[in-house]
Amino acid sequence: MSLDLAIRGGTVIDGTGAPGQPADVGIAGGRIAEISPRLSDTAVRTIDAQGLVVAPGFVDIHTHLDAAVLWDDTLSPSPLHGVTTVIGGNCGFTVAPITPEARDYLLAMLARVEGMPAESLATGLNWDWGTTAEYLDRTDRPLAANAGFLVGHSAIRRTVMGERSSEAATAADVEAMAGQLRAGLTAGGLGFSTSTSNTHHDGDGRPVPSRAASRDEIIALCRAVQGTAAPVVEISPGVEGFDPELAELMADMSLAADRPLNWNPVIVDAATEAGGWDRLRMSDAAAERGAEVLALTIPLAITARHCLATPSVLAALPGWEDPMALPHHERRELLADPVRRQELDRSARSVKMRLSHLADWGAYVIGEGFSLQTKPLEGRTVGDVASERGVSPWDALCDIAVDDDLRTVLVSSANGADRADWEARARFWTDDRVVMGASDAGAHLDQLDFFTYTTGSLAASRQFGLLSLEEHVRQLTDVPARLYGLAGRGRIAEGWHADLVVFDPDTVAPGPVHTRYDLPADAGRLYGEAVGVASVIVNGAEVVTNGQFTDARPGHLLRSGRDTEPVTLTTRRSTHNSQRGAL
Repeated sequence: MSLDLAIRGGTVIDGTGAPGQPADVGIAGGRIAEISPRLSDTAVRTIDAQGLVVAPGFVDIHTHLDAAVLWDDTLSPSPLHGVTTVIGGNCGFTVAPITPEARDYLLAMLARVEGMPAESLATGLNWDWGTTAEYLDRTDRPLAANAGFLVGHSAIRRTVMGERSSEAATAADVEAMAGQLRAGLTAGGLGFSTSTSNTHHDGDGRPVPSRAASRDEIIALCRAVQGTAAPVVEISPGVEGFDPELAELMADMSLAADRPLNWNPVIVDAATEAGGWDRLRMSDAAAERGAEVLALTIPLAITARHCLATPSVLAALPGWEDPMALPHHERRELLADPVRRQELDRSARSVKMRLSHLADWGAYVIGEGFSLQTKPLEGRTVGDVASERGVSPWDALCDIAVDDDLRTVLVSSANGADRADWEARARFWTDDRVVMGASDAGAHLDQLDFFTYTTGSLAASRQFGLLSLEEHVRQLTDVPARLYGLAGRGRIAEGWHADLVVFDPDTVAPGPVHTRYDLPADAGRLYGEAVGVASVIVNGAEVVTNGQFTDARPGHLLRSGRDTEPVTLTTRRSTHNSQRGAL
């Protein structure tokens, strides 16, 4: 048999957790045709994997690439980090279904809550769809990676209720929303997503539509998932610690949908590990009732970047919602005024506990400057510049940002980067109640580089000896793929789709992160390549080679039913029991 592609001489880690084995992998027709100690068949193309690992492509189940998929067919930079499948539409924030009235509202909401540049959304999308089915048809085009999408609560609610979407829904409203959801799932949506997080606000600073939903409405929508092929429900609850009411809600959602529920995020380091375990009690409470509730964890030390041009996170500070929602030029004028900006400082410093670090102005490092005045300040702390200028850190920060037309990138120090912090994270990575992920790719484009979570966690695991490579690969591949029922993906097995990543286990890591102005309307975003990723293969075609994208676009839209296997609470229990029996 003639092969399209042969990967020779590597160590195959198949995604199941089994020990890696030296083997060649032969690919034909987009699928894995043979796994052998030595392939005898000829191939159109051969990849030399001597000294490298051949693993299933990484599966990223928490992105916000719903808009970007329509202007960037590479879904960059995620595939550069070994990701071959992405899932968008999380937290209830989707661009479909939509009506002409809802369009401007949803655009402003996405800009505010997910940090997507409004100018890119306005110019990069033609908004020529209405239903979720029409949106999925628009995204069903050649891509560098496979992509699937959830159906979002806030979009459904705004489409059905219009300007009443901040009010309680009537029975007729709920039935109409359930109809929209069922239609979207029948068209191929992978599940229902929602948010109750008190940090999620729309473009006017008000709670997003899903936060106005009653408990009964949420349960009714989860019930609408039954009878469809959609594999999951997802929620962003936005709370800290164990909340009995939330635990009951999430268990009820899982039972109503007869699906596993995924919530996000749980973020831990050595100092917060105990609180993380406390939050996982919500999974235990659900399991006692026959439900399945899984937490999604960000497996990185958090280095946040902030920018006053798109201050979606800083807007969460008390008294900042309205000022940060001002048009750009008015916000710049406010921050340039030595008197008016002091009220913002006083309000910000009144915050306690969770957000207090955001107002520690002197601790920020100037990550990137874009003017003649600010470029030389890169790498210095705001506090250092303030002392040099004889002003307060807040005044120094405002002056720096104003000189840069608010574009200055302000970097907080990495949160929890010591061995003890990484060891705490690793204990969560392998817990059955937790899934690794939460890249947020496509969102918070000027602030977060979580798109490096695959290469970043592998590098940390190597440095601190956290997990075996086989188990780490399983957590990045088979675990999320089985949660989403992705048929024939997440493992290296004969007959399965040839989604693969070839990497150097001794060097794999994220490369430097920088700002790149390549979005529609020339808006900027954080971007970074990977180190040690030799090749990324999607459906049998190489999309990344030696750290760069090729011209191949073999990825396609994943639709529930067509591209997924049935996922119910019963099938999940059966899978868990069979895995335990194999141990």
